[in-house]
Amino acid sequence: MGGYIKVYGPAVSTAVSRVLACLLEKELDFKLLPIELSKRQHKTQDFLKLQPFGQVPAFQDDATAIFESRAISRYICDMYPDSGNTTLFSGNPAEKASIDQWVEAEAQSFNPPSSSLVFQLVFAPRMKLKQDTSAIKESEGKLKKVLDVYERRLGESRFLAGDEFSLADLCHLPNAGYIVEESDRAQLFTSRKNVGRWWEEISSRPSWKKVLEMRKSPTA
Repeated sequence: MGGYIKVYGPAVSTAVSRVLACLLEKELDFKLLPIELSKRQHKTQDFLKLQPFGQVPAFQDDATAIFESRAISRYICDMYPDSGNTTLFSGNPAEKASIDQWVEAEAQSFNPPSSSLVFQLVFAPRMKLKQDTSAIKESEGKLKKVLDVYERRLGESRFLAGDEFSLADLCHLPNAGYIVEESDRAQLFTSRKNVGRWWEEISSRPSWKKVLEMRKSPTA
């Protein structure tokens, strides 16, 4: 490995855990530097030099600094193509475009309603905040429509972008994990034959299990 990789942010963050899963799939050495959001460490001038919007994660690989978890993940795959899992974001232009379109589907269609559900169903109770039942209902309805599309797609291929696990699947792990494993809405995924089969397979990967272990660490 050519660079000294540092990831800034708590492992419980969905965006941070997306980057961690990618690094672990690529079998790269890195250092996780937790940022205490409650102490507004993500709003300090030093952190804003790395992440101008004051969000997590921030990422450094030697002199290269990047923000936004999906861009970071693409960078990792392109920078270290021969490390670890070599099929995460690779192939001919058509294959890479297939991966990219499902990464974008995750960002544009899956992420908004699933992020809302993660906050309302998982984090709001932890933070002793009142849940917004109308937001839950609206987000659940939107997510069902997205998962119906996924159900059809996953009836045609083993994974979203084809027959190999890729960045397209990995990007879904953080939000789906919280919904399936830590809320009472797991049936959104498990009740769908193809989506349920897909989730069981991608969530069983050693990289994701390691991320879950990192979340339990008192320093994560």
